[in-house]
Amino acid sequence: IAPEDLAAADGYGDIMGVKAKGILDMARTAVDVSSITKVAKDNLGLLLQPKSPVYKCALAQIYVRSQPYGGSDKSSNGHRYDSIPFANGMIKANMSCQLIHYTHQEHYKFFEVCKGFDAIIVRCNPGQIKADGGDQQKFDDGMRAMRALGIQVWPSPDVMEFMGAKDALCKVAHLFIGLPDTLAYYDAADFAAGFKKTMAFQPRVLKQNRGSSGEGIWIIKLKAGNYCSTYGERSCTDDEVLDMMEANDNHSEEHTVAELIEFCVSGRTGKSGTWTSKGVGKYLEGGKAAGGQLVDQRFCPRIVEGELRYNMVADGLVGIIHKKPKDGGISAVGGTGSIYTYYGPEEPKFMNLTTNFIKRDLPLVMPSLGLGNEPIPLWWTTDFILASPEGTPASEEKWIVGEFNCSCVGISKCLAAYCKDDTPNACYADIAPEDLAAADG
Repeated sequence: IAPEDLAAADGYGDIMGVKAKGILDMARTAVDVSSITKVAKDNLGLLLQPKSPVYKCALAQIYVRSQPYGGSDKSSNGHRYDSIPFANGMIKANMSCQLIHYTHQEHYKFFEVCKGFDAIIVRCNPGQIKADGGDQQKFDDGMRAMRALGIQVWPSPDVMEFMGAKDALCKVAHLFIGLPDTLAYYDAADFAAGFKKTMAFQPRVLKQNRGSSGEGIWIIKLKAGNYCSTYGERSCTDDEVLDMMEANDNHSEEHTVAELIEFCVSGRTGKSGTWTSKGVGKYLEGGKAAGGQLVDQRFCPRIVEGELRYNMVADGLVGIIHKKPKDGGISAVGGTGSIYTYYGPEEPKFMNLTTNFIKRDLPLVMPSLGLGNEPIPLWWTTDFILASPEGTPASEEKWIVGEFNCSCVGISKCLAAYCKDDTPNACYADIAPEDLAAADG
């Protein structure tokens, strides 16, 4: 090519490059969401979107139109109380983040809009889609379709299901953070036979799969204390009496083995005795496919000293909370009088657990749960219980996982922004500066 022709061709190419970049920049600035209903009144606190974001993100929420304030997790403008720090974090990383709401009447429009994003952060509290008249399974299938298109979803429905299920504890039983004698039951016959054997050996914790805030989690001991010396040496009889405490409110009940099995399988019946629990039992209802299951785990008596919650951002530990039950209690669920103490991620007294969990076990957690092809959740927690006997040096203590939670975990520093009867106009501006700084961080 003659030099003068090459110079002219290069000039055309340069102009094309500038124009092409302009077109692509326009395409990357925002996704058109005008086809779905704008639910929020405003975006108070949201930073300006970057002009040329490297990726386009959406933060998906649900507003329950039949409930006060749109649900128990909403600010007065209709956003989740902690949505703004999430979105601003994306924006600070030079990604756009648009806040959108799912309404079941616009299901197909909503997911057409979602196709325009590179990633979707799901912040729909469990049960709220159904409470608004929608179908959780239909929503989950829509998000699975986004994953099939190569769009990142945090957390995906499968991650929420498999990490949140109580039988996740069985799947990590072989890891440092697990207990090998952790069993899962999916039908009445296996439950009756398995529980009678484990209960005869040691105090147990029974955990239903569907409950929240400790409902359906029972700490159980033989009233007579006549445990056998080796596992499998004997099984409990139907008439043996159990001392039980439920974790949601630390209330106690006394039932026979047969009454407990009846309640767990069939709920309140003529054979189950009288229960004061707020729950209805029927923990195996629907079978495994419908989430019916019970997990049977060794009771660790040092839970009265408290449990540890590890707050995680993907594979990074950002904080530790020690949750100590009130005197005489076992559960440290919020609202039961428990005491919370906050520590940084480098706290020396928990370094043994931190090292074993983060460096040793964490790379194995997702594969162990059958989620080897899924990324670790963006924002999630793990609760740990101390399993070692008293007197064990801190450097040798064994902490075992009690629960994984990646289903719309809240940022507690933002709680001042959610509405309740005494603060019906709560908003982003009500978050104290020091708490907002922590949440933004």
